Amino acid sequence: MLSNAPTVGYCLSMTEANWPNLREDDFNIRNFRFGSGETLPELWQHFITLGTPQADATGRVANAVLLIHNTTGTAKTWLESSVADELFGPGQPLDAGKHFLIFPDIIGFGRSSKPSDGLRARFPHYRLHDVAVAQHRLVTAGLNIPHLKLVMGLSLGGMLTWMFGGMFPDFMDALVPVASQPGPMSGRNWIQRRINVEAIRHDPDWNNGDYEKQPTNWVRVAPLSAMFTQSVVRIQEIGSTREKADAFYQRLVENAKKGDANDRLYQIESTMDYDPSADLEKIRAKLLAINFADDAVNPPELGVLEAGVARIRGARSVVVPAGPQSQGHYTSMRAALWKSHLADFLADFLRRGVG
Repeated sequence: MLSNAPTVGYCLSMTEANWPNLREDDFNIRNFRFGSGETLPELWQHFITLGTPQADATGRVANAVLLIHNTTGTAKTWLESSVADELFGPGQPLDAGKHFLIFPDIIGFGRSSKPSDGLRARFPHYRLHDVAVAQHRLVTAGLNIPHLKLVMGLSLGGMLTWMFGGMFPDFMDALVPVASQPGPMSGRNWIQRRINVEAIRHDPDWNNGDYEKQPTNWVRVAPLSAMFTQSVVRIQEIGSTREKADAFYQRLVENAKKGDANDRLYQIESTMDYDPSADLEKIRAKLLAINFADDAVNPPELGVLEAGVARIRGARSVVVPAGPQSQGHYTSMRAALWKSHLADFLADFLRRGVG
């Protein structure tokens, strides 16, 4: 059921205040059973919607789009100007005047249910499969939308987009995973995550998750993730001297301190068994995968993207070249650098063939 409580805690910026029909709400899934066998009496899915649902001749909502955020973000990430202004404005690929846009907070993030709500390390050990199931329930049961025009995600959201295609083949017309790979969590991608997991679990103040004060030793290695996700060129520009590099490192540490150790641990471990490769042939939706040449998290030289896309009928991929404005994995947050590929895809398929 959707909550009847008034929306609280979200302040619109001047830009956001101009978006049509921008709303927030919560969907409560009762007695949600996780893949681990654990259950939660109430699993809250917080979400934002933008735009207005439009029905086709059969009465079915025909313009709904599910947009899934990244590892460092929340639903509000989609409202940042570098994304929203490039994608949702008038005449843009996902014009909010024409599309009904749905931005959920992933389990463990934002205002969706998470360990820091009170259960701490007794929170169910969720995985991305659980996230996909919960988001599917949000759309179908919470919003009463049985079918989507598009599912698109950034980074972690891109991983979930691959999973949606295999888990719910008839649920959407199109898929656009951005900054992700259709292969198992492994190699350097997992090692940098494992380093953070071990740092949290071995922090002397973590106390098996039952801490009263946030443990802080683990945050000293947290900046390692940025070293794998940011362009080495941009890092060099920011840290062009040892003093500037030290200051950049300290900013990353301070940013890590703002988070909750249990939430971060669960977020990372939710990806540990990610591997959509077994279900790629099940994907029926049209698919465009967008990656970036200087993304060290999803390095093009591994060939995982092309090999996976080749197994999906009619799918295609693009690797955006590095340039003066690219930021490695973070280029996903600079939609101006890749939105033309999305626009061409939508024009060629959705607007002509489906929507």
